[in-house]
Amino acid sequence: MTELEKLFSGIGDKLVRCDTISGSGSNRQYTRLHGEKITAIGVYGKDVCENKAFIALSRHFKEKGIKVPQILNVSEDFHYYITEDLGDTQLFSLLSPDAQPVELLEKCMQALPDIQYKAGETLDYTLCYPQQEFDRHTVFWDLNYFKYEFLKPNGIEFDELLLEQDFEHFAEILLAENTNTFMFRDFQSRNVMVKDGEPFFIDYQGGRRGPVYYDLASFVYQAKARFSEQLKQHLIDTYIAAASKYTAINPALFRERLEYFVLFRNLQTLGAYGFRGLVEHKAHFIQSIPFGIHNLKELLKAAKFEDLPYLTKVLNELVENYQEPFVNNTRELVVKVYSFSYKKGIPMDYSGNGGGYVFDCRAVHNPGKYEQYKQKTGLDQDVIDFIEQNGEMAVFLEHVYALADAAVARYLKRGFTDLMFSFGCTGGQHRSVYGAQHLAEHLNSKFGVKVVLEHRERGIITILT
Repeated sequence: MTELEKLFSGIGDKLVRCDTISGSGSNRQYTRLHGEKITAIGVYGKDVCENKAFIALSRHFKEKGIKVPQILNVSEDFHYYITEDLGDTQLFSLLSPDAQPVELLEKCMQALPDIQYKAGETLDYTLCYPQQEFDRHTVFWDLNYFKYEFLKPNGIEFDELLLEQDFEHFAEILLAENTNTFMFRDFQSRNVMVKDGEPFFIDYQGGRRGPVYYDLASFVYQAKARFSEQLKQHLIDTYIAAASKYTAINPALFRERLEYFVLFRNLQTLGAYGFRGLVEHKAHFIQSIPFGIHNLKELLKAAKFEDLPYLTKVLNELVENYQEPFVNNTRELVVKVYSFSYKKGIPMDYSGNGGGYVFDCRAVHNPGKYEQYKQKTGLDQDVIDFIEQNGEMAVFLEHVYALADAAVARYLKRGFTDLMFSFGCTGGQHRSVYGAQHLAEHLNSKFGVKVVLEHRERGIITILT
């Protein structure tokens, strides 16, 4: 008998069937347990401290009348536990730009202050894991998460000292208020289950003592929710009205402080998208990046953040230079070919497949060493003539074509949809541009496949069909 079977029998039912439930960003394993009388959710979590935090918080919230899953049974080693089955309907699945479930969203806003104030006032914060409170360390972990997992991989150059100085000031602003309120930490529509028309809340195991603005920002400005500006303001108003029963709120000052938490949450989210998507190659996070960039762009238009001048400058450069990736939504093969500068890193693979072939052109004679070519690219005829003159690139591409032809033929035969080739050189301007351009034209001509050609450092995207 498995551990989950033992726990299930301990709640007075006999296990009939188990169905695995796929996770998203979590490393926990979920199973729907079907009994003769009820269904329940079985959970295995490797991190015992995290499990204990979720179980303790769940029980506390339940006592305070918060709609969370009831804990039905827990193993002695805390690796396994069983919760109430809330069904399969995430609030996120009900969101649509054309018809938003406003009543449900309002209920979430009305419940949030109960979680933060009512449950937070009497919570033993030593139960929280890995942090008991939102502090300076937490702020810098998230800001550096964004810097190293998203900003740098996207090739944005910045002054470390100036950025760090703005980070210091940013932290002071975020930590200015000291309240005994619970911060859910990931309060967003994917962590709201809808059962019998009511919202139930999950995934608060990383919660801690902290400011109320963070959760409101997380929910209202969730990257893929795509709420209209009018709806965002309505939800904020709904929240302020609900929270006013616990504390006096000046709406204007509240909204002013909220903007900083919206910015902070946006940066933290992009950092997560960078790590989960670009490092761990999880497609859901990769495909969420354009939504996060859009949110950041809209925020920078609406709020100036004049007391964070260098950070704002860097973020404006990020949104201005960001090229929304081509995502293949068909079942046909699309080949993506990039030129890039090694100084700014290898191009990201937005398909979630982890990238493909990368060719280093730096051994080929460099036109960029000569003054007459420095302002030109591998698309200019005199640079093309220079590159072709001694035959090095021709030999190089002969080997590239052999590998690429074999890969494309095999991908077509197996019905694969995404293949990627990248050419790198020192500046992403001459040799890599020439190589990428010629491979793209070669593959399109020989196989008739769609090729998305991006000269990344030049900001040029061409689709060959």
